[in-house]
Amino acid sequence: MPSDLHNKKLKAEFDLLADNYYQEHKANISITGENPEYFSEYKISDFSEYFKNHTLPIDILDFGSGIGNSIPHFRKYFSNSKLCCADVSSRSMEISQERFPGNEKYLQIDDSIPAEDNRFDAIFTACVFHHIPHIDHKKWLAELNRVTKPNGVLAIFEHNPLNPLTVHAVNTCPIDANAKLIRAKSMKELLISTGWRNVEIEYKLFFPKALKKLRFLEAHMKTIFLGAQWRITAVK
Repeated sequence: MPSDLHNKKLKAEFDLLADNYYQEHKANISITGENPEYFSEYKISDFSEYFKNHTLPIDILDFGSGIGNSIPHFRKYFSNSKLCCADVSSRSMEISQERFPGNEKYLQIDDSIPAEDNRFDAIFTACVFHHIPHIDHKKWLAELNRVTKPNGVLAIFEHNPLNPLTVHAVNTCPIDANAKLIRAKSMKELLISTGWRNVEIEYKLFFPKALKKLRFLEAHMKTIFLGAQWRITAVK
């Protein structure tokens, strides 16, 4: 399917899903014992760890920001940064602004990101690329590269297709009806081919809430490919 037709289809799909997205997501992850807020915060907290050894970003883009689940955590962990939320679904962004009114900027994604070249210090995107046809991944990675400042960072979080529980959760979730998961190593190759450098993979989320006392071990398990999700960081 050509990119412009797919974008229209994706927009229509997520506009329809937006009002029930939170409840659908909450029901789907209930097996973990955690709520959506836990997973939203862990990603932003993890992203913030990167900047302990790097300059904090002034301008951040949340690519595929949805109904705004990450906004309160950006406010907590990046309180001095400016956040721009971007999504293909206008209804999702309306809900986001209703849930978390504030100073965030919003961009409507169509066939490109409506922002100038070298605009953002950092790009964050969580569980978005599995909704984008794999044939279009290269296009969007190049587009993200375009709007990132030199030496800016990109962080991608995605579900891990090598984890059987993750695969089951995705296959039984209405939100992910048309999703196709991506291996971290495949994404790394695409990032390098679109001009990104210093590409690093880490695997995340090994223990459910029932085993949360073991979560301290996860800091030492980043290279084990069976985590429920993976995170890639890359630099322009």
